[in-house]
Amino acid sequence: MKENKFKSGFVALVGRPNVGKSTLMNYLVGQKVAITSSKPQTTRNRISGIYTSDQMQVVFVDTPGIFKPHSKLDDYMDKASLSSLNDVDLVLFMVEPEDIGKGDQYIASLLKEVTVPVFLVINKVDQIHPNKLLPIIDSYNKLDGFKEILPISATQGIGIEDLLKTIKQYLPEGPQYYGADQITDRPEYFVVAELIREQILRLTSQEVPHATAVAVDQMNKHQNGKLLIEATIYVEKDGQKGIIIGKAGKMLKQIGINSRKEIEHLLGEKVNLRLWVKVQHNWRSDPSFLKLIGYDQKELN
Repeated sequence: MKENKFKSGFVALVGRPNVGKSTLMNYLVGQKVAITSSKPQTTRNRISGIYTSDQMQVVFVDTPGIFKPHSKLDDYMDKASLSSLNDVDLVLFMVEPEDIGKGDQYIASLLKEVTVPVFLVINKVDQIHPNKLLPIIDSYNKLDGFKEILPISATQGIGIEDLLKTIKQYLPEGPQYYGADQITDRPEYFVVAELIREQILRLTSQEVPHATAVAVDQMNKHQNGKLLIEATIYVEKDGQKGIIIGKAGKMLKQIGINSRKEIEHLLGEKVNLRLWVKVQHNWRSDPSFLKLIGYDQKELN
């Protein structure tokens, strides 16, 4: 009787902003490790989610969506996306169930340079009639270069089992890199900062979200049976600070309430969350500040 060998590897998730890469990773690992939002360019940094079963371990690398850079931060995000393809076993190129646009054609052309297998993953198939899916698959087939084309819904779980089975076929035999209960390679303070940023994205107006950064200043002290977390929200303009704080501090209070619930769910303990808002002019184009809040300086050069 043939023994099933354990398989493991690294799988990059790439695609345009807002195609559902973070949603898929969160679904696969069974817990939120990457923030999601209806606004594009939510993910700024490489985040890994770890899926472990009895037969395999997959480290999914979620990347910022690829788009034309407008600032030092945008340039960083593109480089972070592309650099993730250099050191993985498999690439999942995620698209929406619609005709191929220029953005997806651009990414597909970049992926032709990749030496590892590339799967085309058509997400959000629950949103269209099945009859409309076949022409879309045919049009992507003409681009060539995809080892597999897989329709899924990351919110509904449609096609996820097939996706995992197909990934397993392509992964090499290998060790279990992380403990079975570990779901991300990022430290907790990084995920906490991202959960706070998620609430800012969800609650504030269109102008503010991408001008915000969150840095966790402290989360290693307990007071009155609660974990004390202190964090600073950075914005680029005084007017943005006013929007984040809100009338009589209501917006900042709501950001804090929503964030605390998510953080307590993540950490499994009661939290006392204290938030401050500071203005850091043009921080998105300041390499030294970007490094301070956790972006890799090598990626910014």
